Amino acid sequence: MLPGILGRKIGMTHLFNEQGKMVPVTVIEAGPVVVTQVKTEETDGYAAVQVGYEEQKVRKVTFPMAGHLKKAGAGPLKVLREFRSKDIAVEPGQTVGVDIFEAGEKVRVEGISKGKGFAGVMKRHHFHGQHSSHGYMTHRRPLSNGATGPARVFKGKKGPGHMGHEQVTQGGLKVVQVDAERNLLLVSGSVPGPNGCLVKVLKAGYKNG
Repeated sequence: MLPGILGRKIGMTHLFNEQGKMVPVTVIEAGPVVVTQVKTEETDGYAAVQVGYEEQKVRKVTFPMAGHLKKAGAGPLKVLREFRSKDIAVEPGQTVGVDIFEAGEKVRVEGISKGKGFAGVMKRHHFHGQHSSHGYMTHRRPLSNGATGPARVFKGKKGPGHMGHEQVTQGGLKVVQVDAERNLLLVSGSVPGPNGCLVKVLKAGYKNG
């Protein structure tokens, strides 16, 4: 069984539990995914399972990729990702759906966060900033950029720049409902990324490697 699945974030809605309490959930259209390759340490140097997600037109698949997918008995697929583990018992060509999860199960979700564009240090790194009263002329600027001795700026120095659009892992989420007929996964809480973005839903106990 795979330790996770690929999907697309649809958006947020809410449900009501048995006690009548409203629970905010994120709807993820997850799977089905097709196993395209099973990698082993003997042949590839590491153990992993490669899966494909989302069908697409044949003309949009490169010739080498079409041969790779045909070898696994899969059609033209848009996305390929890996789950690194030695204890995954699957075969090439096998289809895995959202039914690998069950309600109440803990999961974590990986995705690319929303891009915020260029941002200053107060918004990007939560700098305190200067006073807003009279006499202060640098309210939101970072001021000194480091020591003058090295005549350079050290790597990792916090400053203004591009904010967001980076891989984020949101843990501590719980599966509220599984709709296997429509390939939907309803997860309590927020999921990184905008609506329509690709996400990877992983079981809480899964360790990459």
